[in-house]
Amino acid sequence: MIKENISKYLGLMRRSGNLVTGQELVLSSIRSQKAKFVLVTEDIGESSKKKIIDKCHFYEVPFTILGTKEDLSKAIGQERSVVATENNGFAKGLLKKINE
Repeated sequence: MIKENISKYLGLMRRSGNLVTGQELVLSSIRSQKAKFVLVTEDIGESSKKKIIDKCHFYEVPFTILGTKEDLSKAIGQERSVVATENNGFAKGLLKKINE
């Protein structure tokens, strides 16, 4: 379950253009070392989860596994299982909200 304050923050990130959505774009962002934080849903496919988490570990990108695809999709207005941000400020803000 994604808390309401996190959901609203993800929506703000999307509207401001600071959210990379979808597996291929997120993986590309991680590989190019632009991703500052990655959020993966709990119900993403196992092979996709492994691929994303392995890349995050290899490139030392912080990530969390949180909520469901449905929760994330409602928050950002797109059906997605993984998102990332390339903005340091939004990454820190999202981490802060997750850890509250």
